[in-house]
Amino acid sequence: MKVEIFGSGCPRCKQTEKVMKMAVEELGTNATVEKVTDMMVMMEKGIISTPAVAIDGEIVLSGKIPSLEEAKKLLKNRL
Repeated sequence: MKVEIFGSGCPRCKQTEKVMKMAVEELGTNATVEKVTDMMVMMEKGIISTPAVAIDGEIVLSGKIPSLEEAKKLLKNRL
């Protein structure tokens, strides 16, 4: 499973990355978490609001920081 965090590197984006990494660790999945800061890539994917999260290429969250429980739920839905 591939988890991508889209954002410019602002505190909200960093917090989202931290929460998603914690969720991956707590669930014990073998997912990789990657940070994407390239604005061209974000535009190509249609992301207008950051932070955004994609799991296996599908945008599952945009414009907010997920709670740990919400992050785990997003991941569980893809297992």
